[in-house]
Amino acid sequence: MDPGDGGATRMAGSRSSAVARLLAWLAVLAAIGVVVVLVLALRAAGLVIIGAGLAGLCVCAVGVWWFLAYRGVVRLLGALVAIAAPVAVLVLFAFDGLWLMALILGVFWSATVACAQAALRMAHPHRPHRPVPASPPERPVLIMNPKSGGGKVGRFGLVERAEALGARVILLDPAAPADVAELAREAVAQGADLLGVAGGDGTQALVAAVAAEHDLPFLVISAGTRNHFAMDLGLDRDDPVRCLDALTDGEELRIDLGDVAGRAFVNTVSFGVYADVVQRPEYREDKAGTMLSLMPDLLVGGHGLRLDARADGTALTCQQALLVSNNPYASPDDLGGAGRRPRLDGGELGVLAIRVESAAQAADLAVRGSQSAGLTVMTAREVEVTAAADEISVAVDGEALRMPTPVVCTMRPGALRVLVPRDRPGVAALAPPVRWQRVIGLALGRA
Repeated sequence: MDPGDGGATRMAGSRSSAVARLLAWLAVLAAIGVVVVLVLALRAAGLVIIGAGLAGLCVCAVGVWWFLAYRGVVRLLGALVAIAAPVAVLVLFAFDGLWLMALILGVFWSATVACAQAALRMAHPHRPHRPVPASPPERPVLIMNPKSGGGKVGRFGLVERAEALGARVILLDPAAPADVAELAREAVAQGADLLGVAGGDGTQALVAAVAAEHDLPFLVISAGTRNHFAMDLGLDRDDPVRCLDALTDGEELRIDLGDVAGRAFVNTVSFGVYADVVQRPEYREDKAGTMLSLMPDLLVGGHGLRLDARADGTALTCQQALLVSNNPYASPDDLGGAGRRPRLDGGELGVLAIRVESAAQAADLAVRGSQSAGLTVMTAREVEVTAAADEISVAVDGEALRMPTPVVCTMRPGALRVLVPRDRPGVAALAPPVRWQRVIGLALGRA
């Protein structure tokens, strides 16, 4: 390497450290500003701001619980309470002249969190998915679902564009359901050197498992409805055509695959309430209506199975819902990373377990978040799920299945080779959780 390059790298690192330290100082000063405003506001009913805000949050959570857990008049009352609570808080602030103080507090606190996250992000840059150069495949085979994503395959002309790049396309027939895993195995037997899918995440997982089994590169085409897997790979979810660029100008990532009872998953496996809901045939046509119809029975009506799980030796008992993910999702502290996974190559399962059986527990969860007894957030290498039944509902990447208990979830670290375009939007740089010891240490030059 040219010595000049090393010097430039050191200078860039020094500048990043200086900027990170400055941001940490701004975060500390903004946090002090919050405290000062609160102290100065005490005579102007500053405690009312905090108390009313917390009370409004609790009452709103109670309303949401009534809306989900009951039917009829109680559900209607819950909806009214959930809407009225935040409105009442705003009216109180306006009536007592506290709105300006509340606004100032909100601005200071937002600045505090934003600066702290930016400082930690810059001081501890996250570099997931280290790509390696990849040669263009010679015999790529792509499986496309024309119904997925509301018809994205046809709307974006994916078949024609892929064939123009030398790929063989297997177009699924919606009227004749096919075994996509078997189609992928047949393609491998016929000499395919790459497998790809334009479809939902459930179909992606089935073909990805075959690609991993034969150590072939796998191409993700974001033609599904939500495309969570594509999002976490940094692909363009609005233009699936850009995913095809990987066939001519691509690079390769080595990522993990989740495994549930021998079946691969790329995103999540759900147990409990959600898994029970997606089993219903009407769910595909009316998701919200089906959810609201079934929730009262599943939450308080005694029809929902309670789950027991063991995550690397940690016991989780009598849970209503359990979500196991292929690598954990971002910390709730990183507001910009909600619903995203910072990396897909960490070798750990994300585990989220919920047990909320009353309005009081719902309020506690709203206020305390991950510190509440009703919510468990952790990581594990293995999760075993059991229940008082020989068979339970399981939603694997959104696909409704039934599996015999116990159901074991594990990881296949680095099992999948993913071919991605060199030019892609990229995954947002997510910050580590905000820990004030880290922020203060960074401001003082100790981190």
